[in-house]
Amino acid sequence: MSRWLALVVLSLAQLMDILDSTIVTIALPTAQRDLGFPADNRQWILTGYALAFGSLLLLGGRLSDFFGRKRMFLVGVGGFAVASAFGGAAGDFATLLAARIGQGVFAALLAPAALSLLSVTFAEDAEERGRAFGIFGAISGAGGAIGLLLGGVLTQGLSWRWCLYVNLFIAAVAFVGGIVVLRDGDRPARVRPDIAGTVTVVLGLIGIVYGLGTAELHGWSDLRTIGPVVAGSALIGAFVAIERRAAHLLLPLRVIMDRTRGAAYLSLGICGTGMFAVFLFLTYHLTTALGFTPVQTGLAFLPMIASVMAGAVFSGAVLLPRTGPRPLVPIGCVLAAIGMVMLTGSGYATGILPALLVTGVGFGLIFGPVQNAATSGVGPHDAGVAAALVTTAQQIGGSIGLAVFSSLAGDHVVFGITAVVFLVSAVVAATVFRPGPLPVNDMA
Repeated sequence: MSRWLALVVLSLAQLMDILDSTIVTIALPTAQRDLGFPADNRQWILTGYALAFGSLLLLGGRLSDFFGRKRMFLVGVGGFAVASAFGGAAGDFATLLAARIGQGVFAALLAPAALSLLSVTFAEDAEERGRAFGIFGAISGAGGAIGLLLGGVLTQGLSWRWCLYVNLFIAAVAFVGGIVVLRDGDRPARVRPDIAGTVTVVLGLIGIVYGLGTAELHGWSDLRTIGPVVAGSALIGAFVAIERRAAHLLLPLRVIMDRTRGAAYLSLGICGTGMFAVFLFLTYHLTTALGFTPVQTGLAFLPMIASVMAGAVFSGAVLLPRTGPRPLVPIGCVLAAIGMVMLTGSGYATGILPALLVTGVGFGLIFGPVQNAATSGVGPHDAGVAAALVTTAQQIGGSIGLAVFSSLAGDHVVFGITAVVFLVSAVVAATVFRPGPLPVNDMA
């Protein structure tokens, strides 16, 4: 029973982390008018969070391994709540931006700690593990849509500030629950940190995320876009070289060289590229083309939330322990691609609603199995960094998707290209994943 209570706590923290990426999107126009900052600065409220979150995830994962997953989880939840409180009370743009960066920093501690705690909590029984990851994956897949719904209700009914204050209630439950029900497990003795690897990978990820995040503003041919992306990619290459020789590794290459885990990270990165089209550009389409209010936009995503959860729980509890991820993830990607094609229809009831149902089931077949596979077969000393790579892959993929799709004209063009992205992911998953059920982890 305590393991399932732990799942509730971890899922709450994951929900807070995921929904914050979209809930603030809904609140931004109102916050801009209230605080009086120019429209060009709005992107930094999103980019500031993405920069801190994406660049520090690997470090956060390793800190979980070295200093304890439960400890980093509690620090992440508490710090995220404090940053949210400052953001909600912000009186100017600089304070709001600083709060968003703070949220990103603590989210980078929280996300890998939560996923690695889930992995070590459900390490022994394949069916229970599949069921738990199905539920956790459903939260991951539906969190963005829940954020749109909650953001619309809070912004329209109360204030944009409550889009940040709401985290205080979720964090309070997760923090107290974490103290009571979470168990850390064994962790290795503390060793000298990999300073060279840490600095290199953090700067590299900052360069990539920053360059991609400003591509819409500056254009793809601008040196301010190309320069950071190229420099960041070069630093990531240097990081790989460092990790081949370092005594105490930030990212042991054994984590990503495993065929199953490598396929999971690759699939997540490609799918993350396409997922932004579903939430961001469909939101634009609903509000501009169909004239939906923020609350109506959020409600429009409810059927998708239900189908994501149904697909994730069923695939995780029933299918994954028997088949492994190889058939499920490609099928999920094909369903997502079909949903993208269906989005080219005009009305909500005739085009968008059926597309959301199909896409939601596809996402459910992707997230639980991929998150399970990405953390399978690792020892407790690598669980944190393996979990960090899950969110890193999704974050980098999302940054690429946002940058590329924002430069395209027309929502239907975006949906069509996104369908191709999901089909590519289906081919990759079908080719690279190892057949058969996932191994049961041997973790303390």
